[in-house]
Amino acid sequence: MTYSYQTTRKACYLGSIIQAITVNVPPVFFVIFQEDYGIGYAQLGTLILLTFVVQIVVDFVLAKVAHRFHPRRLLQTAALLALIGYALMAATPVLFSAHTFVGLLAAVLVYSAGSGFLEVMTSPVVNALPSEDKGSSMAFLHSFYCWGQLGAVLLTTLLLQLVGHRHWQWILVFWMLFPAVNFYLMSRVPMPPMESGASAVGKDGGGMRRLMSLPLFWVAFMIMASAGASELAMSQWASLFAQKGLGLSKTLGDLAGPCFFALLMGLGRMIYAIQGDRLKMNRALMLSAILCIVSYLLTALSPWPLLSLLGCGLCGLSVAIMWPGTLVMASRAIPGGGTMLFALMALGGDVGCSLGPWLTGMVSDHLQTSALAAAMPLSPDQLALRGGLLCAIIFPALLLFFTPILTKKKGERHE
Repeated sequence: MTYSYQTTRKACYLGSIIQAITVNVPPVFFVIFQEDYGIGYAQLGTLILLTFVVQIVVDFVLAKVAHRFHPRRLLQTAALLALIGYALMAATPVLFSAHTFVGLLAAVLVYSAGSGFLEVMTSPVVNALPSEDKGSSMAFLHSFYCWGQLGAVLLTTLLLQLVGHRHWQWILVFWMLFPAVNFYLMSRVPMPPMESGASAVGKDGGGMRRLMSLPLFWVAFMIMASAGASELAMSQWASLFAQKGLGLSKTLGDLAGPCFFALLMGLGRMIYAIQGDRLKMNRALMLSAILCIVSYLLTALSPWPLLSLLGCGLCGLSVAIMWPGTLVMASRAIPGGGTMLFALMALGGDVGCSLGPWLTGMVSDHLQTSALAAAMPLSPDQLALRGGLLCAIIFPALLLFFTPILTKKKGERHE
């Protein structure tokens, strides 16, 4: 079989799907972890936090050393770590029967490292492939994360119905097929020539320091962090909120929460992929931030479950272009940043991805046992999850604040 750059692109798309599986399948099991293993809100928040803290560490390390290794080796390592991590989580009830939370932490540590490798490497590889419209290519790549999220939640929910909650581990065995196939593909597809970023911002050893000394870098970093937090604070808690915050069944909660979110996020990224460079990104990001604020308010404060679910879906649409759009703006603002810039932008996004869900979980855990819970007509779970999501509104507000600064400093009115 002949492998071309088109096959390389498809292998990167599969990498985005694996990232989506890594981030979105475990939250579908959160209710099972709570009810069968006694895992609390704060511990669930810790699992989410660790997912992205590990990715942050990987982002930082790869920003410094990725140029020393062939992209193929890093992408193979990513697939292998994801495969081992899924297997470890599936085996946790057996290997860590007395300390289930420890086993879950170990699994998260391994597969999150794999996700971090994928996050850092797939974007610059796709960006280096021959293409006339880099913005559309980037949006199309990241749209596969959305379709992966949608498919992962739908299939996991369906398989839970088929095999039962007692056998949830076998669902992870099924998902192990994806990194296994990705490992095979990454071993054979051609890799395009890529910039390390050192030539634009300094020689080896000083490149990162010079890049991080640029004011534009930190503005873009804050936008990426805000984008990641805005997205993950909703998507990671959507399933549990639909079930315990709105009183829906687990199946309906999974379908109406994270699936609706992922569907509209995917559609938003496809629209961006079609529009490409014709989209005025700074305006689009600011409108997205405003819509995101509205969606969080609607989800957290609406007395009607259907409106809350509508808010959840609108949040998916509002965050659709935040991550890929910021990557494109950053690469234009700092030309030649290469793999190093993409890695540091991924680090910023993961900082937000860790802080958003973690803050939501900590606020929820505090409200559930607070004196306010006894005084409110809502149940403790409803008050906790609504309050946690309401606090997350700070993240799209930060994105709304920093986006005009990046545009003004760039001096690009056409953006």
